[in-house]
Amino acid sequence: MTPSVVIGLCADYHSAMDDTTRDVFIRRGGPADAPAVLAMLDSAVAWMNDRGNTEQWGTKPFSEQPRRVDQVDRYLTENLPYIAEVDGTPAAALVLGSGPDPRIPIAPVAEPERYVRLLVSDRRFAGRNLGSALLARAVEETRRAGVRLLRVDCWAGGGGKLVAFYERHGFTSTETFLVGSWPGQVLAQRVD
Repeated sequence: MTPSVVIGLCADYHSAMDDTTRDVFIRRGGPADAPAVLAMLDSAVAWMNDRGNTEQWGTKPFSEQPRRVDQVDRYLTENLPYIAEVDGTPAAALVLGSGPDPRIPIAPVAEPERYVRLLVSDRRFAGRNLGSALLARAVEETRRAGVRLLRVDCWAGGGGKLVAFYERHGFTSTETFLVGSWPGQVLAQRVD
């Protein structure tokens, strides 16, 4: 289960959050970015597997799973993707939707929201705080849309390290869920 575009518009953004993100260029993504996003996901799966984590995203590269390839294509055409580039190379991706993936068994909210459907980085760019830069962009875009709620879901296994990552970025844990034996955590952030 992946935690949880519009083509053409160029809403460019330079992030200057800190020294590691100063040269990061964040741009709108689209369907043409599917090979790069799949490569990022493949990189993340290999990295996790090398560290003994075979539960979060499994052991098979996303690019070799037709269901996952279709999922990435849908994310990049039906949602709002952003690509973080380092020296012109796609290095991380975030997909922002108007709600969670409908296959995730969580309670609906009674207000408009933005939902982080995917956040992934290429492990070659570890330490550049690309996830932080993309989450800051998600907050900015949520605010710009006049929406006050930003949510995300993530894998809750592995001692909660991923949950703690989102909590360090201003999210608060709200509800847990299971997809089969896959433990998930929903987190929310008020954007005022």
